[in-house]
Amino acid sequence: MIRLPSSHAAITAPLVASSARFPGIPIGRSLLDGRPFHLSPALTSDKLLPSTNSIALGGLGSGKSTTGKVRIGREALHHDHQTVVIDSFGEDSQGEWGAFTHYLGGRVIEAGSFTLNPCSPLLPREIREQLIRSLVAAVEPDALTYQATHALQHALNHPKATNLGGLVDALVHPQDGMWPAATLAEWGIGVAIGLSRYTEGSLQGLFDGQDSALPPTDLPILTFDFSRLDRNSPAIPALMAAISCWAEHVWLRQSTAAHRHLVIEEAWQILLSPATSELIQRLLKNSRKKGLSLDVLMHTLSDLGDSKAADLARLCEVVHIGRLNPEEAAHVGALFGLPAWAVAEIPRLDPGQAVWKVGPDYVDIIETVRSEDEARLTDTSSRRRQAQEALTETEPDPTTETEEAEAAGEVEEENELIGRVETGQADDWTWSMPPNVIDIRHHDAIAAAREGRCSEAADLAALGERQDIAAHGINSDQAVSWLSTRAKVAELCGSPDTATHLRATVTRMGKDVEWWNTPEKEHPAPPPAEHENTAVGSSSAPPTRRIWPSIAAIAALSLAVAVVWQHGEDDKTAREEAAKQTSYKGISAIDMTIDGAKAQTRAHWDKGGKFVTLSVLVDGYERAKMVRLDSGEQTAHKEAKPLREGEFPSTLQLELKVPVKDRYQAVQLAVMVGGRDWKPNTRAPHRTIEVRPDRTAIDVVTGKPLKQHYSHLL
Repeated sequence: MIRLPSSHAAITAPLVASSARFPGIPIGRSLLDGRPFHLSPALTSDKLLPSTNSIALGGLGSGKSTTGKVRIGREALHHDHQTVVIDSFGEDSQGEWGAFTHYLGGRVIEAGSFTLNPCSPLLPREIREQLIRSLVAAVEPDALTYQATHALQHALNHPKATNLGGLVDALVHPQDGMWPAATLAEWGIGVAIGLSRYTEGSLQGLFDGQDSALPPTDLPILTFDFSRLDRNSPAIPALMAAISCWAEHVWLRQSTAAHRHLVIEEAWQILLSPATSELIQRLLKNSRKKGLSLDVLMHTLSDLGDSKAADLARLCEVVHIGRLNPEEAAHVGALFGLPAWAVAEIPRLDPGQAVWKVGPDYVDIIETVRSEDEARLTDTSSRRRQAQEALTETEPDPTTETEEAEAAGEVEEENELIGRVETGQADDWTWSMPPNVIDIRHHDAIAAAREGRCSEAADLAALGERQDIAAHGINSDQAVSWLSTRAKVAELCGSPDTATHLRATVTRMGKDVEWWNTPEKEHPAPPPAEHENTAVGSSSAPPTRRIWPSIAAIAALSLAVAVVWQHGEDDKTAREEAAKQTSYKGISAIDMTIDGAKAQTRAHWDKGGKFVTLSVLVDGYERAKMVRLDSGEQTAHKEAKPLREGEFPSTLQLELKVPVKDRYQAVQLAVMVGGRDWKPNTRAPHRTIEVRPDRTAIDVVTGKPLKQHYSHLL
């Protein structure tokens, strides 16, 4: 990564358009301004997103499918969306979406295990004709002449045309109509030969049943697995056409979900087929009024060539582009109107990183954040990793052995040095103190901004920045950290554009954007105290290194003043403070199921050590009737309003600000939830927990630790 002076980076760093914040599920973090990125297209204003369709592009291993699964999983869990997946790629003859589908409580249907009758009365007449034409085009694309189309339309009116076999018979032995039967039979022979592939040939059993063994429509996710079929088989576009018709005319009509998704993996196979691309085009254009999002995943746009299918990509308002080669990046950038800086970044993206375009203007670079469960379920490189592990077992890496030996030597040397320090024999040992101490000057500036003293806050930040530039240099961590502080001050004082510009500058320089919100990382140290090195008596140490322990200084992470590390109890106290600093996270988030409803609980400690904000949220799909939050003498309570016909249940959310003595204090709270069967004026089940600022929590009754929910920590 190229590192520029802050003055240059501020000019060259691209700005995230309008600092837009979208509603919906968390996806990851921006690599431009460091902020969390949320997006649920169905919840976004139609003025910004006229449609909710998306397309994801990227080479092998770029993470496009992983991001797609993460989005679908979170939409299902958070908003109760339903999904149908057309999956044609995976490992060991199993679809890529199989494990994820089972995890969400869905069902995987392998190709050939269900029957769809294209002549079924469940499908409208015009859809029956279009679907049958798609089946013919998949196996005999030259058979559909004008005369053959008329013969097909005539045969569909025959009483025997209740299934595919009867339709073939009606084509071969037609009745007289506008044209003589002999002429109609001659015109329809090519169509009959094409359809016979499905009644007597290699594709028998897919479409020739009398009744349709249709899949269920009430599952959270349904995956059609084509991975066992030959990728060049005509069955794939034929099946895709059939499933598209089923999804449009059966699933969408019977589904009761607030929003639905149709995910198409390896979409080039369906988009390249003229007949099936017409079906997809109709779904794309009508998706908004049908409450449907088409989520298309494919490697490159070059797979589509110069066909009309490339025009379908322009109908997608959400674009996700992983790593591509420079030529493909330029092609994609021209099609979607990406800025030059975004096109230049596409070939350099790491797995899980992508350029996102949302609507006409918003462009950002987002890194997807996964939980442990999501990482396990979206793993598609198991075979490659097994091969690497097998190679590692058979051929030990000499480099690793050398590194382990060196590490062991370093540990032994460090233990020896620690022993010398404890016995007072470390006169010649100097080392750079880790920059893990928060400078209270930053918090003074931010506190002034929060209290409305914006001019004073700006002066404090400018003064601190000048001091650290003079002491450590313009590109030092200490100096750059003031850009983050100035961004926070600008945001609190109503200047979001300035804040975005400053954060973008810090991110482009490879620095942490908001270090005060990530205390688990290393923090910039305050300017070194100017003490004479009289205890050790060594004046030859380099000016950039500190001698420990005689002159080491540690600033406490509260409003305490700096203390000097000396002897005895002072040494013990300082180490305890350092341990607090290391473990401090300032946040704790857990999910609990109470009375059949999932309650998302979160605690966030104020950096000034004055209060902790407690919150609980129960999504509407849980259909809870009451939520209550108690801590100390404070309480908050909310009941759901009775629903009218056609209304959706609303989310229940509460918040309390509880005073604390300092920012390390644990807090107890009780969460009470009344589920679907709760009756007013009755006591609901509850749980009492203790939350701690080191990102831990315990159940007060059982004493057992509770698992942190990291997606709520964003």
